[in-house]
Amino acid sequence: MKDFIATKKAPQAIGPYSQAVLVENTLYISGQTPLVPETMKIVGPGVKEQTKQCLNNILAIAEAASFKKEDIVKCGVFLKNMNDFKEMNGVYLEFFGDHKPARVTVEVSRLPLDALVEIDAIAVK
Repeated sequence: MKDFIATKKAPQAIGPYSQAVLVENTLYISGQTPLVPETMKIVGPGVKEQTKQCLNNILAIAEAASFKKEDIVKCGVFLKNMNDFKEMNGVYLEFFGDHKPARVTVEVSRLPLDALVEIDAIAVK
């Protein structure tokens, strides 16, 4: 059985996909761009602000499905420019602290709405 998760505390999907899909005890969270849910505009010009917004959007979706940050086991980080890795990584470390999900980080040529970063996640209870 699967449930489709939606919350107004994260940006609404800008395409034909769900914010997340819950399958048994695993939550698959779609890639989150740095959109502010209330305005649907990208936050700030820098990768630090954008990374923080992506992670906050992921957490809002996780919480809507009754998961918490510590349930996140894997993230995929997509950067427009790998030169932004250090700044992104600092925000990521601050967000997760001692909890360290598995992760992949790749550089991509372009992201939706010309964002600098997009992050997806998998959480397990």
